[in-house]
Amino acid sequence: MDSIHQSAHKDPQSSTQLYLRIGEIHDDTVVLKNGGMRAVLEVDSVNVSLKSKEEQNALTFSYQGFLNSLDFPIQIVVRSKKLDISSYLGNLKQAGKRQTNELLKNQIAEYSEYIRRLVEFADIMEKSFYVVVPYDPPRSKSLNSLQSFWNFVHPGDSNSAFNQRKKEFAKLNKKLEQNLEQVVGGLENCGLKSKRLGTPELIQLFYGIYNPLTARNEKVEHPEEIDLIDSKAI
Repeated sequence: MDSIHQSAHKDPQSSTQLYLRIGEIHDDTVVLKNGGMRAVLEVDSVNVSLKSKEEQNALTFSYQGFLNSLDFPIQIVVRSKKLDISSYLGNLKQAGKRQTNELLKNQIAEYSEYIRRLVEFADIMEKSFYVVVPYDPPRSKSLNSLQSFWNFVHPGDSNSAFNQRKKEFAKLNKKLEQNLEQVVGGLENCGLKSKRLGTPELIQLFYGIYNPLTARNEKVEHPEEIDLIDSKAI
């Protein structure tokens, strides 16, 4: 058992990162191992059922026009996760510590425990809505179907691939920004507000996606100080 554990550490091919399509996350951008780039927008939701029939039709036609205006694909993601109230409970705890009135301190503690149990046992979920905006360089599109399938199944990385992505980043980022502006404008025409996720938010998002159970109890410490860039092959 020890020999297996030791060999896993020595062999970089055993790393879980080998099987992820993500090469780097930096400058508010997800860079794939094939050189493709992705920006992620978090989009506010709209309750269509609360709108009048005329407003519903206008929204539908606006959305249809937005999709027809795009000459590149986008990905729309709806993520459901258990409601995270840890920061709210933390604020209540601090408020209780500052409270000098013993009765109020006990009431805050009881209320905090009630809310914690309510969310835990009622299994309250929250939904987040994202639009993934892509830009793929010509070299990532020029692969035939067999090569694309092989790279998808075995998305390995190398020093040469990393260096090529690094050289291309500034040029390709301008293309991504153009696609991003078009999508943001189209969403605004539909009455939808959107916000581009920054590097810390992207790290938190993918950490939660790939580690759903761990992420509920173990938060990423200081994600604003992290850029997921490796100077050597993964």
